[in-house]
Amino acid sequence: MSAGDYWPNGATQGRDIYPVGSAMDLFKIRMPENRLHKNFKQLLTDPHYALVKDVIQSWGAGLLDRSGEQGKFINEFQTTFNSSFWELYLNKVFMELGYDVDYTKGSPDFCVTTADGYKFNVEAVIADRTDGSSSSSMSLDESGLKHQNTIKLAGKIKDKRDIFTGIKGNKSPYSSLEHVQGKPFIIAIAPFNSDVSLMQNNEMINRVLFGINSPDEDALRTGKQDRISTIQKPSGAQVELGIFTNDSYKEISAVIFSTTGIFGKAVVESGIDRFIRATHYRQMSKEKFFLTEGLSV
Repeated sequence: MSAGDYWPNGATQGRDIYPVGSAMDLFKIRMPENRLHKNFKQLLTDPHYALVKDVIQSWGAGLLDRSGEQGKFINEFQTTFNSSFWELYLNKVFMELGYDVDYTKGSPDFCVTTADGYKFNVEAVIADRTDGSSSSSMSLDESGLKHQNTIKLAGKIKDKRDIFTGIKGNKSPYSSLEHVQGKPFIIAIAPFNSDVSLMQNNEMINRVLFGINSPDEDALRTGKQDRISTIQKPSGAQVELGIFTNDSYKEISAVIFSTTGIFGKAVVESGIDRFIRATHYRQMSKEKFFLTEGLSV
């Protein structure tokens, strides 16, 4: 079965099949087949994922009813997938926490009120692949991956800070919105920029936020980690790190970071049968692991 089997007759030229306002089903195809993201195609064509689709659809409660945005959101879910999936995951998190989201507010992504009346705003973003980039970073060694992932996270957080302040000429910066003024502004970020980006732990975000370098063998032995204040892009430009150690990003109240807001969460929640990968417990340093096991494990 292919994704093409799902197309209504005469609907293969990329026009919207379902009118905005009635297209709240994430899995009713709106886009031409050649633009569908591979993850979306997998969900669409594998019959084992029927219950998983139901779970993902349920995560959008309220979010998918947001006036005037259903079409745009679903188009992005079907073509780029990761950023929309991250928003769906966050929406589910807020529901599980018992928070109320005001879906009448379109920017930032979530205007949240806790059970005790505390209000804050959350803007979701992912570190995604650069247009035209290779689909894999398997050729990079551990140091190269750390470098790449650090730059990606720092760049995305800076982009959102700039939108908040309007520093780049945005006529409607987040800081100008009435429901944002005087409320904490939080950035929720997840890494999807390579095939192995979700293998990272909190090392790279610690570099970005606190300027704490990844621990080496000496640090593990002494308990002291080196500090790092900048990192260099391939272009030679310097990227500031340790942004929460000074007031350069004072507009951002907190950062939500996760490498676990992924497809596997929906699979587990669906309860479908699945294979569990297991191995014998072994303990070794990261350096030895990458030397002996490589990145393809």
